[in-house]
This record gives sequence, structure tokens and C-alpha cells, in this order.
Amino acid sequence: MKLLIATAALALTLATQASAHATFAETQVVQGETARLTIRIGHGCDGEATLRVRVQIPEGLIAAQPMVHAGWELETVTAAYAQPHDYYGRTLTEGVREIVWSGELPAAYYDEFVFRVRVTEALPVGEMLYIPVVQECANGAERWIEIPAEGQDAHDLEGPAPGVMVVAPTGHGH
Repeated sequence: MKLLIATAALALTLATQASAHATFAETQVVQGETARLTIRIGHGCDGEATLRVRVQIPEGLIAAQPMVHAGWELETVTAAYAQPHDYYGRTLTEGVREIVWSGELPAAYYDEFVFRVRVTEALPVGEMLYIPVVQECANGAERWIEIPAEGQDAHDLEGPAPGVMVVAPTGHGH
């Protein structure tokens, strides 16, 4: 009985921790394909409404396109890529490096913000891709930007960046 109670308590603790962070609805992206990613914001900042959600697009992801979010303003920040990328016969040297949604999400509510990106071959298969997110409120922010060091568990970090696993293409094409 004690083991059952301890197991239930651990599951509740892990579920609470998981909901306390910005996370992706998706668990993986396919190398060489376009991915749709959904960032989930599950709470405000110490009881304050979320006013801005910022997503940093890391190297290896190109051609980012955010989805318009009803009732929110949308801004993108464009900058150079570290290296040029072939994208459907065109050479891309710059693109969206940050997506910013501005609006108001009351602290007690949950919402999702969607964007799509091309996953380049520069991202290694079998590794986690971490995408930093900053959630800004009137008097503070939740910074989900920490990337674990080699061998470190992301759950040990105070503000872990949400991540997805990069997987190999299936070879079926589209």
C-alpha cells in the first residue's frame, strides 16, 4: 500500500513539474522535412497574465513561419543563418530567428502557439533539439532557456528549454 501511495505521489509530482514548464505538443521532428511545432504555455508568472511569448529559432531550423494567433499581435525577427541553406532550389542566407506573440493570457488559463520550420540535415539524428522560449509578464518572466550539458538531465534544470527529438526520415518522401 505504501508503494502504491508513493508511486501515486511521484506521478503527481512529475505531472505538476511537467505542466510548470513550456513544452511542445510534439515529441519529435524529422530531419530534412518541415515540422509543425506547438508550444504550450500552462500558467502565468507568479499569478500574472502572460503578455508575450518569445520563441528563439536555433541554428539548423530554417524558413520559420508562425501561425497567426487570434487576439494577439505577431512579430518576427530576421537575422543571418550561420551558413547558407538550400531550400527548394533557392539559397537562404537569412530567415526568421525569433517569433514574438504579444497579447494577454490570464495566469489561470492555458494556450498554445504554433509555428512551422524546416529541419535541416545540420541537426543530428537521435539528439534532442532544444528551442528556448521566454514567457513575459508585467513584472517578471519565465525563461525556459536552459539547455542541458552533455549527460545532464533536463529535469534537473530550473528553466529547461522545451525540446523535440530529431529522427531520421522514413524515405517515403511527400
